[in-house]
Amino acid sequence: MVTVLGLALTMGIWGWLQLKLLDRIILSQQEKRLTELAETVSTYYQHFPTRRGLAALDITLKDQVQGDPRLARIDLFTMHRGNVEFVAGAGRIAYDWPDVKVADAIRTMKSETFQLETESGPALGILVPWASEEHQSVHAVGIIGFSQLRYEVVKRARIFLFFSSVGFLVVFLFLIIFAFDSMIGRPLEKMVNTIDKFQAGQYKDRISVTRRDELGIVAEHFNAMAEEIERVMARNEELTAHLQMRVQEETAKVVQLQNQVSQLQKLSAMGYLMATLAHDMGTPLHSIAGMAELLLERGGWPPDVERKLEIVVQQARKLNLAIQHMKRMTRPPEAHFEDVTCEELIEENLPLLESLLKRLPISISFKIEKELPRIYVDRNRFQTALLNLVQNSAEAIGEKEGKIEIRVDFVAETNAIRLSVKDDGPGIPEEIKDRVCEPFFSTHEAEGLRGLGLAIVQDIMKTHAGWMEIKSAEGQGTEVALYFPVLTH
Repeated sequence: MVTVLGLALTMGIWGWLQLKLLDRIILSQQEKRLTELAETVSTYYQHFPTRRGLAALDITLKDQVQGDPRLARIDLFTMHRGNVEFVAGAGRIAYDWPDVKVADAIRTMKSETFQLETESGPALGILVPWASEEHQSVHAVGIIGFSQLRYEVVKRARIFLFFSSVGFLVVFLFLIIFAFDSMIGRPLEKMVNTIDKFQAGQYKDRISVTRRDELGIVAEHFNAMAEEIERVMARNEELTAHLQMRVQEETAKVVQLQNQVSQLQKLSAMGYLMATLAHDMGTPLHSIAGMAELLLERGGWPPDVERKLEIVVQQARKLNLAIQHMKRMTRPPEAHFEDVTCEELIEENLPLLESLLKRLPISISFKIEKELPRIYVDRNRFQTALLNLVQNSAEAIGEKEGKIEIRVDFVAETNAIRLSVKDDGPGIPEEIKDRVCEPFFSTHEAEGLRGLGLAIVQDIMKTHAGWMEIKSAEGQGTEVALYFPVLTH
């Protein structure tokens, strides 16, 4: 379409120039004819300037105008004492030549041509001045010739040019469409069909374009690329099978590791529960045993009462031994502190965090400041604290999509490494913010040991001589930050 429009514009400009040239040629021919006639009239007037000659000239002009339908009028003027005087003339139409134009033509001795609109149609007027040295006089011949024939010729030429151009453009357009379809359209259709099949997985098909033009070069390159891709796909299938087997093995290891972490969390929670129960039961049981011993020392009791008091003391001592044994069994192992880097701690816990969140629509991101100081921590307790915080964030977000951001940086004011876990969950309501670290306090109604996560984390931070901060606003998520003192030498 761009080609056809460009060609139409070019043909239109070229046709306009041709019409202008044709009109100019016809106009020049008409001017030449009228000029020659004016010269003839001037020559006759020079040889016969007498009254009889003028009478004959007047009859001759009338015969000339009547005999030539192309002539509208012929007039002869002379200049006498600066005034324009009419000498002779004849015509089909009435026209008053402007004295100013006649005087200017005689004064400048230059011919003047101008277009006229008459009652009989368009016409061309010409004023031809002439100087007679023999009679020492100047005169001018004014001739008006009809231009209807010129307009008709130009009009017909314009109509012919328009229809011939439209016909040529229509034929040219069909030729372009046919050539495009045979030279470009069909080969491109073959190429597109082959590419569609290739995208659908039919890698055996090739483009059957054997031409040596640009499309043929593209087809050769595509076929070469398809063969290379086919070889790569075969190799990828082998690698995919191998990777699937490795992924299955690693997935089994991750599941096993996750189960171990879950079991450790349950054991930790159970130990904390047993330690709390032992502490809460030890004090009243010691009071009961002491009161029973005091009553026995007072004496004077009936035998059956004294026997019962002895049984109370005996059973209290037995319960106290069981509680002490329980404390020894549930006491967490001694802390084993190591000089480690923050990058090392995050890297070794990364698989556990990914396995913890892999079934949830939650994304996790890490921002670790570079060149952080080393810290002195217990790896197992650090892992327990980090997993508890991430699990709390995941439970707060729930089943909807969310994100957890883990950031590790250095706080110069406190000379401590800050590990913060931030989520975009619903946040903590203001009325329960002071109770979230209480053991067994939880807003979840599901079964199991609940409300020990932050309590355990708080105890872990006490073991490390650190502290914990909680920032939360309802509807804006929660951020829990752990501060580990930096190792100093």
